[in-house]
Amino acid sequence: MASIPHGGDLKDLLVRDEHIHHALKEESLVLEDIVLTERQLCDLELIINGGFSPLEGFMNQKDYDSVVDTLRLADGTLFPIPVTLDVSQEDIDRLSLVKDKRVSLRDPRDGEALAILTIDDIYKPDRVREAVNVLGADDPAHPSVTYLRTRVKDFYVGGKISAIQLPVHFDYVPLRYTPAELRAHFNKLSWRKVVAFQTRNPMHRAHRELTIRAARQHQANILIHPVVGLTKPGDVDHFTRVRVYKSIMAKYPHGMAHLALLPLAMRMAGPREAMWHAIIRKNYGATHFIVGRDHAGPGKNSQGKDFYGPYDAQELVSKYRDELSIDIVPFQQMTYLPSTDEYMPTDEVPSGVPTLDISGTELRRRLKTGAHIPDWFSYDAVVKTLRESYPPRLKQGFVIFLTGLYNSGKDSIARALQTIFNENGGRSVSLLLGDSIRHDLEPDHILSREERHSHLQRMAFVASELARAGAAVIVAPIAPHEAGRQAVREAVVDQAGSGGNFFLVHVATPIDYCERTDRRGVYAQARRGITRGVVGVDEDFEVPKDADLTVDVTRHSIPEIVHGIVLLLETSGLL
Repeated sequence: MASIPHGGDLKDLLVRDEHIHHALKEESLVLEDIVLTERQLCDLELIINGGFSPLEGFMNQKDYDSVVDTLRLADGTLFPIPVTLDVSQEDIDRLSLVKDKRVSLRDPRDGEALAILTIDDIYKPDRVREAVNVLGADDPAHPSVTYLRTRVKDFYVGGKISAIQLPVHFDYVPLRYTPAELRAHFNKLSWRKVVAFQTRNPMHRAHRELTIRAARQHQANILIHPVVGLTKPGDVDHFTRVRVYKSIMAKYPHGMAHLALLPLAMRMAGPREAMWHAIIRKNYGATHFIVGRDHAGPGKNSQGKDFYGPYDAQELVSKYRDELSIDIVPFQQMTYLPSTDEYMPTDEVPSGVPTLDISGTELRRRLKTGAHIPDWFSYDAVVKTLRESYPPRLKQGFVIFLTGLYNSGKDSIARALQTIFNENGGRSVSLLLGDSIRHDLEPDHILSREERHSHLQRMAFVASELARAGAAVIVAPIAPHEAGRQAVREAVVDQAGSGGNFFLVHVATPIDYCERTDRRGVYAQARRGITRGVVGVDEDFEVPKDADLTVDVTRHSIPEIVHGIVLLLETSGLL
């Protein structure tokens, strides 16, 4: 029998609100709108379909504080992760957000109204406390801490949801099940015990062996339930991963396993996240849940140590095993034994027996460089799928980001690079000069700090899309602020797929030279107070801390500088 939903009832809000669907749809047309972020969209889908049962909306302050401090909702129900709707002071003022006001929540992709939120309260969270308690540390090396610091707005809005519709998906539609649909599927197949397996990575032989072992130990079937919402920046994109999952399903004994997709925005919160994953899988009908080594861990902290211990997640989930009401299946890492051509949990390997492993980092390196991936590690169909999304290094796109003062020589370097890359051939070459693009959009306008950041974000989006398609992209804005440059780097690495090869070149030409050779008189006008906001005069240029190369046209010629950049790319295997 499928497990009882968390809290006792499956909160399928679409079913609950079906009788007032038309009225809600009409009401949404006249309400103020909040356009959701990608994370909020994922959260809302799982609130609406019951995946986050017993939640019926975004957490108010009472629930939020209780979850952050005690892993429980205010009523005492176990729930380890805060699910919140963040807004800015500008949003509050513009939309006149107050208690009991109703607002439409809209899909950022198509503008469709998905739900109506009735505001319970508006509160300002302590984000440091949230980071320390939920994520374990206020350390920017943790992707969710960085998200909290840079992406989450200052206020949270709590309140119940009236559901209009789920987000529309166009990819892998047959594999997208609501909790009610998946429970019905298990019932139709007479699956009484189901072991759920969580993953955000491609699956290989070790994962197949692990899940089959778990199923056979518990005389159960297997639910492969990968996350296709937000995962860790730099992860393999979900389109590639789902193709991998579909190919590996044929390797399971007939009728043993089923594949379904989960639209979850992960927090990489280790132990707390493992408990959250167990609750979600219980809501989807699983009776057992596999918790592996370093479950949902984000990697290393700022001191180079793992954020969580390898078995912290297993220990926390086991502590609340009875209350969770889902059987936890703890598993150690699987390792390959070449002498017997089999996989075995590391704690079961006899002393002295040779083993082989390939880490996720090593796999990504082999994919990027085209190095061999052995048969003992994965299947031909899986490797073929991954190779399609990770072409050989010489075919991958990249971004050269030149940053420096106006008239530092960065534009000349950029144009010279464009010529060299076109001469080499093999890739399309795109040149994005900051001043040229800005002049087309806003001629003779000095940008404010906020406008500069927005301008950089637009350039980052374009550069990411071009690099994803395999282009050599040269970007040359002034980009005086560390935060703006870091945002561009993160966007390229996160969004450009195999083209997420980013190189920051600081053109550190001294300002006196830039000013002395300024034929347009930009600096002279700034000195006389005719124009404001000129970097180097009215605004400081923050020296990059992480430049891959630092150059200066007063010390080296343009051809020498270009050659140095070419050598950097050759060393990385891209040329």
